[in-house]
Amino acid sequence: MLDIMSVVTARGLSKRFGQKQALDGISFEVQPGDLFGLFGPNGAGKTTLLRILTGQLEQDSGDATVLGIDVKKDPMEVKRKIGIVPEVESPPTYLTAYEYLYFVSRVRQIPDAEARINGWFDFFDLKESRDVICRDLSKGMRQKIMLASAFIHEPKLLFLDEPFINLDPIFQRKLREYLLEYVAKGGTVFMCSHILEIAERLCSRAAIISDGRIIKLGDMSELVKGGARLEEVFLNLVGKGR
Repeated sequence: MLDIMSVVTARGLSKRFGQKQALDGISFEVQPGDLFGLFGPNGAGKTTLLRILTGQLEQDSGDATVLGIDVKKDPMEVKRKIGIVPEVESPPTYLTAYEYLYFVSRVRQIPDAEARINGWFDFFDLKESRDVICRDLSKGMRQKIMLASAFIHEPKLLFLDEPFINLDPIFQRKLREYLLEYVAKGGTVFMCSHILEIAERLCSRAAIISDGRIIKLGDMSELVKGGARLEEVFLNLVGKGR
């Protein structure tokens, strides 16, 4: 039986694309208040796992629950309750920054939408870009808009795929501080990232995945014990020759 006390639970998740075994019996749990990092080389299965957990893709076998919801049986309910920033998705090019956040607010049925939109424009210093069509925004600005759209309904759980990409050091730090505050107030984060220096300082627990299997799982303090750095641990586990 799956443990509904965990925020995220995976048991034996597997997924194949043709001849490629993308996930091979993945099992782990994320507890309330975790800032959980998932790390692996390109093609290791990170994005496939995230897509399954967020109701965007069905697993071939195994079970998963998110906030006590079976992701295969009720993916729409999962999507309603979480915030997500995909790795490569951008806001619609034909909407302005404001229009996109307003659209998200209407879909999410946020009662104080205008105040929250303005709050995130202030947080990400986007007030001057409020009425700019998204296709004319820089990559960094589009990333800020995607982050704001994930945070705006104040979910209890965030799934973030490369959240720091395209952000300058100022906003990388500001986002890091926000996530720490979010977790301190009771939120939970599931994050994929290649920026291991930031992840090491930020995550409380982590898993390293390679070839569709989790090869290391535990508290960050255990992963980097003895003065090791996360980058060093990662390279030793997945192979320096990649």
